[in-house]
Amino acid sequence: MIGAVPTIIFFVVLVLAYRFILFGALQKVRAERHSRTVGAIESSRRAIAAADVRTQEYEAKLRAARAEILRHREQRIQQRNAEKDNALGAARLAAQQRVQQAQAALEAQAVDARKQIETSSSQLAAQVLAAVLPQAAESSR
Repeated sequence: MIGAVPTIIFFVVLVLAYRFILFGALQKVRAERHSRTVGAIESSRRAIAAADVRTQEYEAKLRAARAEILRHREQRIQQRNAEKDNALGAARLAAQQRVQQAQAALEAQAVDARKQIETSSSQLAAQVLAAVLPQAAESSR
């Protein structure tokens, strides 16, 4: 056992030297590595949170842009419908005017035809009388 005392002392000195020289430095390196790892994890969490916020902002802008596009599309559709309604109204008005002009022309032609019939009726009556009563027409002369 006495022969083992120098080995024990050498072991204790080695452990103390390890403790003061190496163990402290290893603990510092380990703590620094841990803080860097935790810091990197927190940094990545913050980056992920910022990316989520940017994604939400992007989606909100995208929804707003789509709503704006739909609003413009509806305005164009309403404008086209209004233009179509105006064109139809103008076409109807023109058609009504043409119909009224045609009716007026027909009425004028009917009036002219009546006048012609009235003027020719006395001539026809005279011709009929002359044909039916040829002697009466000559005797009355």
